Amino acid sequence: MKCSTCGKKTTPKELWVKFKCPACSDAIIVRCERCKKLVNQYKCEKCGFVGP
Repeated sequence: MKCSTCGKKTTPKELWVKFKCPACSDAIIVRCERCKKLVNQYKCEKCGFVGP
């Protein structure tokens, strides 16, 4: 899987999260440890929702 924010491929050793888009629940958002820590924004590919 790739981070929805930076596009970096996630690894099993890293602390990443995967969740459904809070707006549409259709898309899966993946966040790497770095982007979570820096609170970088992500954008849903399906509905355009932008979140922290």
